[in-house]
Amino acid sequence: MAARFTSKTSPLVVETTEDLQTSLKRMKTEPSSQSLVPESESSAVSVPTSSEPHILHDAQCEEYQHDDIYMPLKAEVMEVMEIPVNPGQGSPNISDLKKDNMDDSYCQKSVGETVMLNNPAGSDQQQCIKSEKGMDQAKQENLTLPAENATGSKSGKPKINGVSLTELFTPDEVRQHIIGLRQWVGQSKAKVEKNQAMEHSMSENSCQLCAVEKLTFEPPPIYCTPCGARIKRNAMYYTIGAGDTRHYFCIPCYNEARGDNILVDGTVIPKARLEKKKNDEETEEWWVQCDKCEAWQHQICALFNGRRNDGGQAEYTCPNCYIDEVERGERMPLPQSAVLGAKDLPRTILSDHIEQRLFRRLRQERQERARVQGKSYDEVLGAESLVVRVVSSVDKRLDVKQRFLEIFQEENYTIEYPYKSKVVLLFQNIEGVEVCLFGMYVQEFGSECHQPNRRRIYLSYLDSVKYFRPEIRAVTGEALRTFVYHEILIGYLEYCKKRGFTSCYIWACPPLKGEDYILYCHPEIQKTPKSDKLREWYLSMLRKAAKEGIVVELTNLYDHFFVSTGECKAKVTAARLPYFDGDYWPGAAEDMIYQLRQEEDGRKQHKKGTTKKTITKRALKASGQSDLSGNASKDLLLMHKLGETICPMKEDFIMVHLQHACTHCCILMVSGNRWVCNQCKNFQLCDKCYETEQKLEERERHPINHRDRHMLYQVEINDVPQDTKDKDEILESEFFDTRQAFLSLCQGNHYQYDTLRRAKHSSMMVLYHLHNPTAPAFVTTCYICHLDIETGQGWRCEICPDYDVCNSCYEKDEGIDHPHKLTNHPSMADCDAQNKEARQLRVSELRKMLDLLVHASQCRSPHCQYPNCRKVKGLFRHGIQCKTRASGGCVLCRKMWYLLQLHARACKESECHVPRCRDLKEHLRRLQQQSDSRRRAAVMEMMRQRAAEVAGNAG
Repeated sequence: MAARFTSKTSPLVVETTEDLQTSLKRMKTEPSSQSLVPESESSAVSVPTSSEPHILHDAQCEEYQHDDIYMPLKAEVMEVMEIPVNPGQGSPNISDLKKDNMDDSYCQKSVGETVMLNNPAGSDQQQCIKSEKGMDQAKQENLTLPAENATGSKSGKPKINGVSLTELFTPDEVRQHIIGLRQWVGQSKAKVEKNQAMEHSMSENSCQLCAVEKLTFEPPPIYCTPCGARIKRNAMYYTIGAGDTRHYFCIPCYNEARGDNILVDGTVIPKARLEKKKNDEETEEWWVQCDKCEAWQHQICALFNGRRNDGGQAEYTCPNCYIDEVERGERMPLPQSAVLGAKDLPRTILSDHIEQRLFRRLRQERQERARVQGKSYDEVLGAESLVVRVVSSVDKRLDVKQRFLEIFQEENYTIEYPYKSKVVLLFQNIEGVEVCLFGMYVQEFGSECHQPNRRRIYLSYLDSVKYFRPEIRAVTGEALRTFVYHEILIGYLEYCKKRGFTSCYIWACPPLKGEDYILYCHPEIQKTPKSDKLREWYLSMLRKAAKEGIVVELTNLYDHFFVSTGECKAKVTAARLPYFDGDYWPGAAEDMIYQLRQEEDGRKQHKKGTTKKTITKRALKASGQSDLSGNASKDLLLMHKLGETICPMKEDFIMVHLQHACTHCCILMVSGNRWVCNQCKNFQLCDKCYETEQKLEERERHPINHRDRHMLYQVEINDVPQDTKDKDEILESEFFDTRQAFLSLCQGNHYQYDTLRRAKHSSMMVLYHLHNPTAPAFVTTCYICHLDIETGQGWRCEICPDYDVCNSCYEKDEGIDHPHKLTNHPSMADCDAQNKEARQLRVSELRKMLDLLVHASQCRSPHCQYPNCRKVKGLFRHGIQCKTRASGGCVLCRKMWYLLQLHARACKESECHVPRCRDLKEHLRRLQQQSDSRRRAAVMEMMRQRAAEVAGNAG
């Protein structure tokens, strides 16, 4: 099986058929070989796909400069390169780079010959390729029967099950898949007609499945490092570095930096080192050749998984040949268990709760629809083959921004909020492939968290693509897909209420045109909703939840915290505002505090002490402020400015109360009693406010300024758990750790959702990554001889940390010199077994490596008892001396750089000793900050447009 790569301007491309015989098939595209050659050698083969700017390493810590350029490496190294190591980054990623079939030093003729290309890096690449052929060929992921992983075939190539997902299909399902490909679902009507017209002019250069020849990917967005603005298509820009050290500069920022240097994050970069480029590069879809008929197809059309391609030598049978073989009785479709899918992902209490509720409500809806239409249950269409899974559930920490913290330093305001980040996905089996249709990121701040975040949840991001089946209306009149997505959200809120959470916060903010939240590259037929439509979508869902008693009250951020009306006696202060990661107001507050300081400094300089106080004592007291200090004044001024900004769009900041709020202090009540007035709607007091109320004079009690007194009735609160402890286990996924990390994975590997055919392939690859977490970054070292132990070739002590021996040393004394029992290392096939134990093993191995990294960075002993400690220290030294570096393909530098980034994502130590940790954390912080800034800027732009529309209508 041959699978190759083409890039628009690459010197490696043999795409021009005028210059070649028709028998010399074009050099077909492969996902990542745009990264085969360092940019310094060939800028044309590296597509600038970075969605966020990067750190530029200073000279002092230069040892871990790197990029994401792919080079064929040993098996244990290649597992390191499986995920995007630059969250928020869309540069050419290593996440799905093929470890075996990336030898761009040749292209395959239809007769099987190899033609050498004029590739300056070819000799090195071939050398790496030769070294790979000695790898353990049993290393194949997603196979349930390791013994059958690589059987022989007529072509002489190893027969690896599941290299294409079509191997699980029946002939009729394959035919249905091909028909579906040619419908071009997701594209505009004009593009559909254009592509379908190509069926009548198919040639040997056309894909034998979709009938179209050249298809190009959507270019991922590029953002200017200094200003964060998106660099427009076909615009000029400057760049330096590669991968995670790559920076981009728009022309205005470049010109603004006068002189010969430009400053980025405190690092001076000579302008002479910057490369000027045009944002017009494009990448063609990858191809694969059938080993039977030698026809070529797009990998996406063939549902081909290059990650299963053993050294580029796995036998691939195209769907057409596969149909013939099955119908002749020469083979059988593989069982569904041969390739793990969405159902095989770990189940959690949360996913089960949402899924069970969803299925129950879908049955009820279908029954009601059948009744209304006068048909039987089976005669009406229903949603089928749905799977809900939690794919990430990890503990995180949100640091409070410094300027905001300074205002409340005297009030013991917490410096951080611990929370749990979760990712929920919905899959549906469409034409034999489980497609990811819906995803959401949520933040859960539990009972152990400080106020004002205690027991609150934040719906951070939500995204979907319009491929849900069937495309019909529910009995309620809404689209059935809307019914399903609403039920997922209601199920989540119901689950959170049962766990003891008190409120949910939703910012109804649609993405900017061309931007994506979770799923990369949406279909043309799917319109981005405006804020009012999106808000109504959420409110419609919440009204359903309120009917079920899950939601007890709906309000908004402004009405709840910024105004003190009626009998509310709560203090108006920014310290009461829930503080969430990526939310609108924390970032806006930092900008406003900075502006206030600038204005104050300006007044001091110009008026020299005659400055008028911005907030009077009367205003402070009216807002409930008893503190008359300068910080209280700043607090009230900040609330005033925030209120002015939020008020025009206050309905977009939705506050959802899952428990009842005290009318006086606004605290959400979780224990004791609530004292309810039966005559006044929504008037209730907590125990503390009720006691205070009883001490007041008669005329000051509820209702104020009324002659009649209302009785308050006691209602015991006994249905809220004492804590919000999560009974689900931690689920770690590098790919879904943040939405930027997942976007990076998708952008770097062109996992697009703009058409159904691409959504199928992208979802297949996402599931592959989820079932195959990154393997350990190091090979293990023998405790006795200090040589590396290949996977499956050693013995381990389960009691002593870091005690591993190779087979040779074990055979010499059979572990007699060690007091504990030694167990055999799992083989590569065993490591790749698709089960819970295998996943847990991989995660534990990775944690062990990260712990070792921290230990080695602190260890000062020249004779540390752990051999791997010495090895890591050696890598630290190597990083300082290495001239090749990760950017040049250095295996050791790549190993260390990958681990450093994984460590930085999880590290909570402010004074961490691990190299580059502080810089990487600052880099991640800046990526998040720029993403949040773009989101806020989008909101302000929408507000300006809305104001202009109102003014235009009024005129």
